[in-house]
This record gives sequence, structure tokens and C-alpha cells, in this order.
Amino acid sequence: MSPDPLHPRIRREYKTIAVMMHIYCHDHHGSKDALCSECQELQDYAFARLEKCPFQEDKTTCANCPIHCYQQEMRERTRKVMRYAGPRMLRRHPLLAILHLLDGRKKPVELSAKRHKRTSAEG
Repeated sequence: MSPDPLHPRIRREYKTIAVMMHIYCHDHHGSKDALCSECQELQDYAFARLEKCPFQEDKTTCANCPIHCYQQEMRERTRKVMRYAGPRMLRRHPLLAILHLLDGRKKPVELSAKRHKRTSAEG
């Protein structure tokens, strides 16, 4: 079995997105185990954006990010999900919810500093 290349912070971000999507989809679309096609599409989009995030483990929450990489429609759909599921996470997944709130308080790293740190470590 190969080691997981993802930083624990990024793995937690994937989990947070998935939990929020499941809460929203279950309550709005009646899904049980799997997401409906509309919510699955949004989750896939969010995962793709996260995969390409230039900040990776240094990232803040997407709402506080200086780079808005979501298309406007997808950003609005995601906000709707987050507004609904966020407060409900406190009851269903309290630790994940608190960690997400703390991530949101994290100051975004400047992208140029992040690139400089990565190049210095490589050379």
C-alpha cells in the first residue's frame, strides 16, 4: 500500500466538504447514502478546486482565500450548502466543525511567499 501523499490538513478539507454535502443533500434531496447527481457534481467540482489549490496545507477556508478559483455559479451553490450544513455540523460532527472554524481564522499565506518557500526547499 502506497503512502497517502496528502497533508492531513488537505485530507480534513476533503472530509469537511463531503460531510457538508451529505448533510445538505440528505436534508434537501432526500438522499440516504450517495449524493444526488446535482450534489455529486458540486462535490466533484469542489474536490477538483481543492486538488489544484496553490496554498495546499497552508490554506485558509475558501471563503477567506485571496484567490477565488470557483466559477460564480459554483461559488453561490457552495455558499448555499455551507450556510445550511455549517451550523448542523456542530451537532453531527463537532470536532470537524470546530477545526473548520479555526481554519477560517487562519491568515492566508501570500502566494509569492508560498512559491518562494517551495523553491528554497527544493534547491
